Amino acid sequence: MAERPIGVLVAALGTPEAPTTAAVRPYLREFLSDRRVVDMNPFLWQIILRLFVLPRRPARSAALYRRIWTPEGSPLMVHSRAQVAGLQTRLGEGFRVVLGMRYGQPSIQSALQTLTAEGLDRILIFSMFPQFSSATTASIDDAVSRAALGRRCPLFYERTRYVPTLRYVPPYYDHPAYLDALRVLLEEQRAQADFDADHILFSFHGIPQRFATEGDPYPDQCKITAHKLAAALGLGAEDWSLSFQSQFGREAWLQPYTVSALERSAAQRKRLLVACPGFTTDCLETLDEIGHEGAELFHAAGGEHYHTAPCLNAHPRWLDAMAQIVHEETSGWRHTGAASL
Repeated sequence: MAERPIGVLVAALGTPEAPTTAAVRPYLREFLSDRRVVDMNPFLWQIILRLFVLPRRPARSAALYRRIWTPEGSPLMVHSRAQVAGLQTRLGEGFRVVLGMRYGQPSIQSALQTLTAEGLDRILIFSMFPQFSSATTASIDDAVSRAALGRRCPLFYERTRYVPTLRYVPPYYDHPAYLDALRVLLEEQRAQADFDADHILFSFHGIPQRFATEGDPYPDQCKITAHKLAAALGLGAEDWSLSFQSQFGREAWLQPYTVSALERSAAQRKRLLVACPGFTTDCLETLDEIGHEGAELFHAAGGEHYHTAPCLNAHPRWLDAMAQIVHEETSGWRHTGAASL
């Protein structure tokens, strides 16, 4: 019998289904109820979330989503689907690639159900977070585990009678193919910009400083990515800097903050290129927070020229890199005699 294809689950963060308050509210409820994201006492946090956060924040977030929404839908969803399609084309019939979102639809659970319903018993989980963090990568791992084992909530036991063999792509923050895709993308952006940038800012999503103090390797992996990427681009020490964005809540997050870095760049230099190497798809944080709000802040602080580089999205070099990583991580799974009974 023909050998079964290998399943590949491309796991992304997720997005609301529409830029409306009604659609954003359940998305935020799911996202902010994840204890990997907000790890305070769950009973106290749910009171705060339901009484103070969800009545107000969805309307504000929906307004921001409307600024980036496209005729085709959410940018993150559009780019994620393009990544899946491009990766499937490159991998061919020996693989079955599906999309699963940590929050929202299509969910990681539905993606796994699709693959197992087709009889696939070997599945690679490919997280779209190059740098590991307990708030992102580990949360995806949690969702995959719950879906594969059949656990619906803490009150129910794992009840799946068959669990497929799972592999996880390890953090690829320093993978040569990932870095090369970023290099090519940024070289293209530097050539296309209508000005010669005198500085490049690499902005990564932030996490609470407490997470790093407790052992989260994320900030170290971001720094390695930035240093290697700067070297690949031939940048000197004064030509680039690193910062962290998207702070939430009152506790200290990783620093330097992107807001401060933009103000400092505007005062010291006048022509800035901003890239977000930790995001593989454009989303609210890159298109609005960096693209819109970042530009306004930079110009208000005295900066003259500001350009935001797109994320890797479905860039051909990144799709090639994704295919290379999949082949590397599924080594040994082909031609092993596994066949339909």
